[in-house]
Amino acid sequence: MSGVEAAVPGPQTAQRSGASFPTMRSAKVPRSIVAGPYGHPFHPVAVTVPIGAWSSSLVFDLLALARDDPRAFATGSRWLVAIGLGGAVGASVLGLLDLSRIPKGTPARRTALVHLALNVTAMALFSVGLVVRLLDLGRVPLVAFALSVVASAGLGVSGWLGGKLAYRWGVRVADENTQREGFETA
Repeated sequence: MSGVEAAVPGPQTAQRSGASFPTMRSAKVPRSIVAGPYGHPFHPVAVTVPIGAWSSSLVFDLLALARDDPRAFATGSRWLVAIGLGGAVGASVLGLLDLSRIPKGTPARRTALVHLALNVTAMALFSVGLVVRLLDLGRVPLVAFALSVVASAGLGVSGWLGGKLAYRWGVRVADENTQREGFETA
């Protein structure tokens, strides 16, 4: 059996498809229009703000640490950390709306809770790091840089788990019947 054949659901999984398995179906429907319309959740879009800002802040940190006069990059990094925190609040609200649709006691729910815990931890670490940065405006304190590195590593794991929720288990993804429409020939 080829890898493609192994990945294609057969008759043994037909009864558990997203279209017919009620537990899965409930995780695909938005709690509120604020979470995004069916099949197009806003949480994955919103997370690009904190991820982008915090990734960029690490680049600015490295540039600041390598310069004789780090002030400009230290200032930029502080702003990026703050922007990331603001974006993370918005992404968190959307993520909580999506989480509320995942049935309790499922592997998807447990994975979502670990995803949530990692994100909250990252937000806390970036918040502490921002306070440390504000106490030393002229440079990037090594403690703040270390906090950002640890938080970013956690975000990487959290992102992988978020991908697993969406791409493996189809949380907030349109069901197979809706997806099939994109592959029908005229």
